[in-house]
Amino acid sequence: MTLASKPAWQLKQLLEKKETTCVEIMQSVLAEIDKQEKETHSFILIRDQADLIDEAESIDQKIASGVPIGLLSGIPIAIKDNICTKDIETTCASKILQGHRPIYNATVIEKIEQADGIVIGKTNMDEFAMGSSTENSAFHPTHNPHNLKTVPGGSSGGSAAAVAANECIIGIGSDTGGSIRQPAAFCGVVGLKPTYGRVSRFGLIAYGSSLDQIGPITKDVRDSALMAQVISGYDPKDSTSLNSETHDYLALLDSTKKLTIGVPEEYLGDGLDKAVKAEVMAAIELMKDIGHTIVSVSFPYTEYAIPAYYIIASAEASSNLARYDGCRYGFRAEGVKDIQSLFTETRDQGFGPEVKRRIMLGTYVLSAGYYDAYYNKAAKIRNLIAQDLTKIFSQCDVIIHPSTPTPAFNLEENTDDPLAMYMQDIFTVNANLAGVPAMSIPCGRVDSLPIGIHLVADKLQETTLLQASLQLEKALHSSEKWVLDFLE
Repeated sequence: MTLASKPAWQLKQLLEKKETTCVEIMQSVLAEIDKQEKETHSFILIRDQADLIDEAESIDQKIASGVPIGLLSGIPIAIKDNICTKDIETTCASKILQGHRPIYNATVIEKIEQADGIVIGKTNMDEFAMGSSTENSAFHPTHNPHNLKTVPGGSSGGSAAAVAANECIIGIGSDTGGSIRQPAAFCGVVGLKPTYGRVSRFGLIAYGSSLDQIGPITKDVRDSALMAQVISGYDPKDSTSLNSETHDYLALLDSTKKLTIGVPEEYLGDGLDKAVKAEVMAAIELMKDIGHTIVSVSFPYTEYAIPAYYIIASAEASSNLARYDGCRYGFRAEGVKDIQSLFTETRDQGFGPEVKRRIMLGTYVLSAGYYDAYYNKAAKIRNLIAQDLTKIFSQCDVIIHPSTPTPAFNLEENTDDPLAMYMQDIFTVNANLAGVPAMSIPCGRVDSLPIGIHLVADKLQETTLLQASLQLEKALHSSEKWVLDFLE
């Protein structure tokens, strides 16, 4: 195994034992980028390699001098390109922001740098985080490292592919309806969406402000706990940030506490690939074998979740993206005759088809005469879904079900069928609508492609979520079938 293939917590142990250096870790990651990037296209921008080596060397010098170092101790981290990085181009994979260099860092970037993590580059994504395949990027599609003919998922597909291809140790993504967890499932890595407000959104370029949340994509559950510990916490610069206690996730992670696990019957029926269902049910059986209690639970409003989500998210996108008009920053159409033409031509030329589709949908559902018929009803459904989850969590500690209905699909397979693309989020949107924490961890393979299993906990219960996920991860890794899948 190369250093680049190891999780951060193992690399930290090697650094503490002086069995490796930050420079060696960085060189290993850069070697993988040189080897893999021409096929995966995980990144939009990679920082100068000499600068990255210099930063790693400065962390090594701190270690050698005995200066206390942060939790990330020189770990190479890739950042989704909708998170602001000072003086580093941040485009949201859109032509309309090409060349945009923010004058400030997002709060999560500040926290990563304070913890001695090293930002190595900006990863590809669906434009403005609108998509489930990372094919909507204005620059290029990203390919799944497990099968280059398939998609990595989206919208954080670049970050997931980079982690899976060992082109970074940890990736940072954003999740509006499953955009961390779905690509994590497709790429065979771990994706965590924290409670809404647990991680500051300051510096995250908004898509759906009441739904968006930043989170980590990692090689295993322990690294997710590590990263969650670094980036969580109250931020006065974010009006939606929760001023609540942030636990020491790493210290509390190794628990043998027996839990009650809910399995929603609606998520095991029509539309779910039979082989995916078999893998997920086998994983649930493993949890039962190690002493957890399995109960059946119900999501009566499941059929309304996708329409409610896309109405709310599109409405918020319509509002958030109104600022891209050619006047303030980013792309500006040339040869226009008046201010009206400047607005319309800039937006027409700068936005891609999927972004335009969602802006038009969002504007429509917010318009006079349609607000009550669409947006208001969607908001009511959202409230009912949140109430459902509150009832379910009075019966169980966590919920487990598939992350996605199928394994990764082929590139261009769903590009002409928006509804098929939207249905990829069927199992993940509830967590965003209700603002609860959720994560996907690898759960075997179907047709040689990774699939994920999805765990959900109540608001602010990241500790329970991480504990349950680690127990399941250990059970899966110790099973004979997992070893055979891994060897495959």
